[in-house]
Amino acid sequence: MRTQNEEARKLKKIEIMNTCFDCYAENGLSSVGIKAIAKACDCSVATLYLYFDNLDDLIIQSVEYCMTKVEDDFMAKAPTDVEDLWRFIDEIPYWTAKEHGKKYRLMYQVYTHPKYRQYGQKFFKGVDERYTEYAKSLEGKLGLPAEKITPLIFILIRACVHYALFEDEFYLKSQIDVLKETLELFLAKYSPKARSGTFTE
Repeated sequence: MRTQNEEARKLKKIEIMNTCFDCYAENGLSSVGIKAIAKACDCSVATLYLYFDNLDDLIIQSVEYCMTKVEDDFMAKAPTDVEDLWRFIDEIPYWTAKEHGKKYRLMYQVYTHPKYRQYGQKFFKGVDERYTEYAKSLEGKLGLPAEKITPLIFILIRACVHYALFEDEFYLKSQIDVLKETLELFLAKYSPKARSGTFTE
């Protein structure tokens, strides 16, 4: 059973990770040092080292924790039925850019850095697993096989992240148009509602 001290320590660590991540997202990876992080967290550098081995450990854990939360936010906005698919696809890239653009830019700064690349590989392996499970949860709601939903999720995520990074409307529209056409084909093949003619965009 978790003690009060353990719970308090966990909450403090989460608070530090959130603050650290926000600082780097706002200012860039190379512009914030350990003293600035400690000041933002309203604690000493020594206190930070009670929770993390060093600055690299703080960065790695903060990015992994906060970007997993971003995934949860994305999943929470997912459509609950076929009729809501098109609204979701049209709105989610702009929501992602507005709410999480800085976070994605930081994530790629960190995970493309040679020092942290191995941690990026590990993180994205977890992304693959989490979105595969997410696709399984949508199977009954959308009437599509999970193995068809999974790659479509990755296409949509790629479109959203690219737009969040660069606000490239041409790239976004190209990806979204192909995604919608593919969905229409899959729905016509697999969805009873679509086959019966009751589905409309």
